[in-house]
Amino acid sequence: MVADTVISSKDIDGISPRSAGNLFLGLPSFLPATVAAVMEMLERTNTQLAGRRAVVISRSNVVGKPLAMMLLQRNATVSVCHSRTVNLAGFTRQADILVAAAGHANMITAGMVRPGAVVIDVGINELPGGIVGDVDFAAVSEVAGAITPTPGGVGPLTNILLLKQCMQAAWQEVRGER
Repeated sequence: MVADTVISSKDIDGISPRSAGNLFLGLPSFLPATVAAVMEMLERTNTQLAGRRAVVISRSNVVGKPLAMMLLQRNATVSVCHSRTVNLAGFTRQADILVAAAGHANMITAGMVRPGAVVIDVGINELPGGIVGDVDFAAVSEVAGAITPTPGGVGPLTNILLLKQCMQAAWQEVRGER
């Protein structure tokens, strides 16, 4: 696997098996940048995680699984769902925090969202009319307590955090920490 060849000190997007293992065990490592962006958004908005129900719609190694681990480490009660989850709306309507990253345009509708929930749309889908997320933004924004747009939400922060982790790796190498 190509990810096995990435030296952990240079794995600024947290994709190698060692980085994934460190994340799973709660050891220091770089996070996948998109996961770092979601967690940064939750932290900066003072979103309470401990004891809250979080639903992550993604089972990917880049977003879904690492995000679920980070939320668990912050004491959220986490459900991991995906595009083939039976009765997906039954899970999403219970979520205090809903993160959609399934790659299906507008799959999350207003009827699937608990009133007041924090909704983070990580999806990027290209349609003839332009880029949209996994969440029907216009409809869900009427129900959600907070919602991120696509484009312009998680993506730009992901890029910034990837650059930040690149700089951290460089400083750690210069200081001989890695």
